[in-house]
Amino acid sequence: MLDTAARRLIDPPLNRLGRMLARRGATADGVTLAGLGLGLFSAALIALGAPGWALWPLLASRLADGLDGAVARATRRTDWGGYLDIAADFAFYGAVPLAFVLADPAANGAAGAFLLAAFYFNGTTFLGYAILAEKRAMQTSAQGIKSLYFSNGLLEGTETIGFFVALCLWPDWFAPLAWVFGVLCYLSGSLRLIGARAAFRG
Repeated sequence: MLDTAARRLIDPPLNRLGRMLARRGATADGVTLAGLGLGLFSAALIALGAPGWALWPLLASRLADGLDGAVARATRRTDWGGYLDIAADFAFYGAVPLAFVLADPAANGAAGAFLLAAFYFNGTTFLGYAILAEKRAMQTSAQGIKSLYFSNGLLEGTETIGFFVALCLWPDWFAPLAWVFGVLCYLSGSLRLIGARAAFRG
């Protein structure tokens, strides 16, 4: 929901930094993998009981997630790069709730499982929409220039990052926050299904 507005703010500085990194030899795929590594390191810190420390590599991983596209735009965009980027994103998104479950299975297990199921459903509606949009040659740049069709939703990347930051700041509130965010994920995916029915039924 907030990604379109956020992109207008963050894209200009990201593009400048991306051009600078490209001139120094950075590759988009390398930045994507660095971001994934930072995200998984953040999840490992959460699992080890240090969510406060995990906040910093988590934020750095999301910076890298924005920079990989900027580097690609400054060099060469490829379908493989877009595929790697979305796969890395989903790996990171799943790792954070799993880490909270591993940190305290008794307190966080049920809420974490519900949240991961909600992520699974929401992600499926997102990727399925992208496949059908590609089949119909649909295009959008509302969330920036992407390698696949990004349908909007109630919850997008900006909201998810904010949610993860809140979890790191208030880890004792993981279970109630996860239940609420999971419900919103199911709602977001359901609304996307309704939109897909209108767009693709004919």
